[in-house]
Formats: sequence, structure tokens, C-alpha cells
Amino acid sequence: MHPNNRIRTASCAVMLSLLGACSYQEKPSATAGVSAAATPAFSATSSADRTAAVLTATSSATRKAAVLAATSSASRTTVPAVKYNAGEDPNFAKKCGWPVPCPTPLPGSLLPAKRIVAYYGNPLSKKMGALGEYQKDDMLRRLKGEAAKWQAADPATPVQPALHMIAVVAQGEPGKANKYRMIMPDKVIEQVYGWAKEAGAIMFIDIQTGHDDIRAILPRFEWILKNPDVHLGIDPEFNLIKSGKKPGKKIGTYDAADINYASGYLKGVVKKYNLPPKVFTVHRFTRNGVTNYKNIVLQPEVQIVMHMDGWGAPWLKRGSYKDYVVSEPVQYTGFKLFYHNDTKKGDLLLTPEEVLKLNPKPVYIQYQ
Repeated sequence: MHPNNRIRTASCAVMLSLLGACSYQEKPSATAGVSAAATPAFSATSSADRTAAVLTATSSATRKAAVLAATSSASRTTVPAVKYNAGEDPNFAKKCGWPVPCPTPLPGSLLPAKRIVAYYGNPLSKKMGALGEYQKDDMLRRLKGEAAKWQAADPATPVQPALHMIAVVAQGEPGKANKYRMIMPDKVIEQVYGWAKEAGAIMFIDIQTGHDDIRAILPRFEWILKNPDVHLGIDPEFNLIKSGKKPGKKIGTYDAADINYASGYLKGVVKKYNLPPKVFTVHRFTRNGVTNYKNIVLQPEVQIVMHMDGWGAPWLKRGSYKDYVVSEPVQYTGFKLFYHNDTKKGDLLLTPEEVLKLNPKPVYIQYQ
């Protein structure tokens, strides 16, 4: 990929040996700019036409009616057309199929009644996200502060804090299993789960498969997913079986069949352990990151979030959201904010109020 098309940089994790992960994002299409609303239904008559209508009136009543009509026409033309940033236009969202017809939420469902605000990363790396960048107490304090901002921005939607841990980290080298991924020890996952409980947060297990198969690796985590407050995330960027490339050298992909497998597995866990529905996030920031989206199956036991994962300037993030999330509706939407990469070129981090202008409004927010 040409450097000018990249909007994500390499991120590395260290756990005794290298925990490597690189991310990029392509620029969205030209449709990501500002779009105007529909042209007003009434067009203005000219000033001369309005004056002639008054002068040719043959009675006081007719003249009064003509003046009122001219005034009404003029007032209609002063209403400015509504302009939206990319990803905000409700008419575009409706045209794409939002809101999506989906199963009625079961008892205990988190979405859409709540908005999840998560810190993402790995506790063994300071470079993979906020979850590992800060010491535990400081990290939980910061997460609480972000949750409060979102609660203030949308008081009608309760905020559910979360810790989103990368439990399988893509690697730049094959490793002993020759799979280009590293599975975190159970004790590290248990440690983060304890932090989540301490903070009244839920937990996400995030999987970067490298050259492994999601069908082989997901069952490895049933021991933690059987808890009612533990959910799942998968990252197409680091699923590179098809291309055979090293993680970080090429952007990977998941097909609807892969997503349906993971969703079906979660459904089985929910039924086996009599749990409330699971939230299932799928990272996305390119067109080919997810293929055959129309074939993704929705089911009451699993709530799927298509999560806009790219970094860059606000206009680029909105454009990516429009092109890769709004344009291909699945069920619910998410939006990632990067403390460092979104602001590295002098741009300000998008505020909750700004993100809430997106249509549909994201119900899952992730900070890295």
C-alpha cells in the first residue's frame, strides 16, 4: 500500500518477546465530503413577478392576497439547506437501510439500551492502547472520566464501561506454532477480568488470528466467555490466512461465513450456560475488511457491532464511517478514538457531542 493511503501505523507489544501489531487505513472514497440536503420543495418567484402580481390585482382583497403570497414565497427561500458532515446525513442512512430490521433484544441485552465505552489494549504493552498504557488505577480513573463525558453528552442512554483486551496478538514472526499470533496466558486474562469487576465494567476478549483459523482458536476461550459479563471482538485486519502475508504487511479480511461462525459459537455459549446475549464487535476500516456483509446472520443471542476502527483527521474518520459502516448496514455500530494517532497531526480528538452527530449513532465507543 502506498504510504499516502495509510492512516494507521505499526503498533508493537512486548511480552518477554515481541508482541507486534501494525494497522493501516485507506482513504475513503470521494463520497466522504460534505453533502447537502434535498432542494426545498418550493422555488422562489422573482421580485419582478411578485411586484406585477400586486399591481395587477383589481381589488383590495386581491391585492392583499397577492402581497401575502409574495411574502410567503420569499420567506420560503430564506430557509438554508441543511448540510451534514460525512456520516451524519439521516437521509443517506435511511437510503442505506438504517435502522436495520433485527431481532427484538432479549432480557439482559446491553444494546441498544446502553452505550458501551471501552478502553482497548493489552496490559503487557504500553503501545497497543489505553488499557496497557497507564497503570491500573490511573487507567480505571481515566475510563471512568470518559464514561462520565458520554453520559453527560447523552443523558438518556446509560453508559456501560468496558475493558477490551487483545487476548490473541498478531505477530510479525511465525512463532513456535507457525501461526503468526501469540495467545495471552490465562492468568493475564484473569487479571484484566478482575480489573473490570473492580470498576463495574464488562470485558471483551479480542482476537487477532494471524495465520490461525478463528474456528480453531475461538473455542480456546470458552472458559472466560462463559461468564455473563465477558464478550467478544475479532479483527479482520489481522486475519491473513488467505493472503499468506505477515501481519502488518497487508490488511486482512473476514467473510460473512467467518463472522457467522463466531456468532454461532457465541450463541451456543449463551444457550449452554443460560447467559444474557453476547456483544460481538467486528473491527472495520476498509471495503474488503468484511466481505459479503449481506450474508451475515442476525440472531437474538448475539448483538453484532460493526466497529469503525480507522485513525486520522476528523473528516477522514467520518468518511470511513460513512463508506464502510453506514453504507453496509449489519446491526449496530461502533467508533474508535485514538488518543495519539488521531491527534498526531494537530487535529483535535472528536468529542462525544461530535461523534453523536453520526447517523446511526454509535452504541459502542472504544479508546485506544
